[in-house]
Amino acid sequence: MPLSSMTGFARAHGALGPWRWHWEIRSVNARGLDLRVRMPEGFESLEQPVRVLAAERFARGSMTVTLTVEEGLGRGVVRVNEDALTQVLAVLGALEGRVRADPPRMDGILSLRGVLEVQQQELSEAELAARDAAVLSSLANALDGLLQARRDEGERLGTFLKAQLATLSDLRGQAATAILAQPEQLQARLKASLAMVEAGQPGVSAERIAQEVAMLLVKADVREELDRLAAHLAQAAELLAAKGAQGRRLDFLAQELNREANTLCSKSTDIQLTRIGLEMKATIDQFREQVQNVE
Repeated sequence: MPLSSMTGFARAHGALGPWRWHWEIRSVNARGLDLRVRMPEGFESLEQPVRVLAAERFARGSMTVTLTVEEGLGRGVVRVNEDALTQVLAVLGALEGRVRADPPRMDGILSLRGVLEVQQQELSEAELAARDAAVLSSLANALDGLLQARRDEGERLGTFLKAQLATLSDLRGQAATAILAQPEQLQARLKASLAMVEAGQPGVSAERIAQEVAMLLVKADVREELDRLAAHLAQAAELLAAKGAQGRRLDFLAQELNREANTLCSKSTDIQLTRIGLEMKATIDQFREQVQNVE
């Protein structure tokens, strides 16, 4: 699918030995590739590989990549913190006889924070490499899932944008038809205005009327704007069918389309042409709003 959105979400899970982890990736639109990586303690060395894997797949988007890790007791050695236990027993001895209570149970004492400690064994280089490779492998799965989600959204965006281009092409055709009647309309309007002038200054020649009409037609000529609109629309259609990140080019074309529609409205001397220009502007605004999400 050639068109891709910048909006998406993906998750991936993994496990190796005592470790359980999951990745969560969120992506929204941005001017470039803005990557924020959140790693737990002990996994900071993976941040750079994460950035490399993301840059291999995406050109634009604001992405938040979060790794959450749970480590079981498989590699840990459980020991009693003698200092903490001594302090707890001292407190219990001081309260004996002062507070009515059942004698403390062993499991209750050991469940107190700090009494039992789990000391994790140091990982060998081979174990650390195997763990990191497994974690990054599941990240690749999450990134591929996000890539597919963005492509699916891009397909829906492409359908909408193509419909908007078709609407703009139809409006441009209506505008081209509307300007064919401009000379007659301007001449009739000018004659009506001159008729009121002739009441006080008779004898305005047909040649003078023709000259005035010609000047008005030059000022109101929008054929160049319509030609540029046609060229921009054709280029936008090509970009929608092209591969790679085309969002910035489409955004630039949307600005150019809006510029031509504004000029058409400012030059218009006809209500129908003005209406067509305003409909163009509304459609271009919708087009550009959705283009902001295209990679």
